[in-house]
Amino acid sequence: MELFLLHYPFTCLLIAFLVLYQVKPAFRFFCKMTFYKLWLFTISIGVMILSIPRGRNAENMMILRTLALPLKYIFGIQIVVKGKENLRTKKPFVLVLNHQTSLDILVVMEILPRRCVPIAKKEILYMGTFGLACWLSGVIFIDRKRREESIGTLTEVAHSLHKDNLRVLIFPEGTRNHGGSMLPFKRGAFQLAVKAQVPIIPVVLSSYNSFYNRKEKRFTPEMGHFRHHFFFSPWISHCLSNTCPRELGEAAESWRKMIIQILPEVETLGLGPDNVPKLTEQVRDSMLSAYQGISGMTNGASH
Repeated sequence: MELFLLHYPFTCLLIAFLVLYQVKPAFRFFCKMTFYKLWLFTISIGVMILSIPRGRNAENMMILRTLALPLKYIFGIQIVVKGKENLRTKKPFVLVLNHQTSLDILVVMEILPRRCVPIAKKEILYMGTFGLACWLSGVIFIDRKRREESIGTLTEVAHSLHKDNLRVLIFPEGTRNHGGSMLPFKRGAFQLAVKAQVPIIPVVLSSYNSFYNRKEKRFTPEMGHFRHHFFFSPWISHCLSNTCPRELGEAAESWRKMIIQILPEVETLGLGPDNVPKLTEQVRDSMLSAYQGISGMTNGASH
């Protein structure tokens, strides 16, 4: 045994890695999240090179989108989009989404329309190649600690929406929410939409909990959970006879499903600053209701 270790150290390390990956969910979580971040930083180099002819331009976001999307196949995540017709508009609008994890970057790319730029915290700008790729893709950075400066930036964005035919993506919760619901919405996105007199299109991402949980360090369907779902289902006797590989495959696939629900646009034409508080709550209520509905579709089997 010692001789084997001396002659084949890399083989031993590889075996140890594979064993840990299979039996330790926390180690698997660390590996997948590290790979996710490395992928984003690496493709950012490609975005930087391909963006040189145009410079800083919202069209470069499509390059980032194209290079990021293969990750969903690598991780085996099925993304189902509902309400696509609500996004088929060529006019400027404000896209508002609930924010849960860093994986939102990947999921959002599935529906990101052309000339749509996110508004992000300024700290992202300093995240190496990824920050530079975001800047070249037209991402608008705001310093959340400087309120007056942030308001000024949003005012400039409001003026450029029509002039440059832009769409803006904002997470109105302001930060990631791992609590399985939605945090109170900040009013910046809605003030922007009212100031620019453009519609708001709410987009809801279902819960990740069926395959991802940051607190539990889980990023994959756990086999224990899957067996519970499989063996305690109504068609147990049929499955135990090994006659339902199709049903088994569908059940396994459901553990990695994300649903994106695009809600009908909310018009802001004729609204003023006094209408913003009610508008904010109206949109949040509709998004929360949709979130509870679509999250039940992906997580219901686990309860």
